[in-house]
Amino acid sequence: MCKHPYLSAQMGMKMTAGQIGTIVILALALAVMGGGYIAYRVIREKVRSFTRMAFGSDTIKGSIENMDREAEITPKSVSAATSLYLPQILRDFPEFHYDEMKNRAENVLIGFLAGIDEKDREKLSEGITGELREKLCLKIEALENEGAEEHFRNIKIHRTEIKIYRRLKGRCSIIFQSAVQYNYYKTKGGAVTEGAENRLKQSRYNVEMVYIQDRDLIENQADSGLAVNCPNCGAPLPKLGAKKCLYCDSPIEEFNIKIWYFSDVEEN
Repeated sequence: MCKHPYLSAQMGMKMTAGQIGTIVILALALAVMGGGYIAYRVIREKVRSFTRMAFGSDTIKGSIENMDREAEITPKSVSAATSLYLPQILRDFPEFHYDEMKNRAENVLIGFLAGIDEKDREKLSEGITGELREKLCLKIEALENEGAEEHFRNIKIHRTEIKIYRRLKGRCSIIFQSAVQYNYYKTKGGAVTEGAENRLKQSRYNVEMVYIQDRDLIENQADSGLAVNCPNCGAPLPKLGAKKCLYCDSPIEEFNIKIWYFSDVEEN
């Protein structure tokens, strides 16, 4: 039985319309997918461009690694108030030599860190209070009790400034702040438990120096660490004006009350 030519044509037209609809839908879907892909590429390229410009790497992991390396070599900022406080200090102490005192403060800081590194109580230079010497001794004793060692190698001070100047009852206080770098690591039983031997650490330290003006104030504050030490053996003297050390019997010249002494070192 033969189909009517008109019916066959209509069926062909319906199939063609269905196919066209499918093609249109697929085309729209492809267009959406293509647009999404293009948008993804554009956004990805912008992100890469930003991370490359800001952190020197195309990837987040690489950016974090670059940030770590940058932090490792970038000195810490310091509270630079020297221009504010130095004129006040010079008005109160016309013979104050800033460069000399700054160098002394840096030497005390290096000596304190070296004393911890080598467990050597004698690394601190002269001109310190009993409190600061005791602080170093207690730190070394704590490490010995723990069976650990803390290392500060390749110490370098980038900058030192006056952070604050205070006039208190009976004494004056100057705090220097230093930006310092070193290779820091802590070991216990031969294993590194903190830090890394081959990596730099940037840090910031405060070093305080005091000028005592009132003899009675020191005698009343012996427990505060503003005590005087024997220049021969380093033992604390029981009181100002002592003529002989009770520990080594060395003769002691009377303490000059009006002099600068370093009293504290603290990581900031």
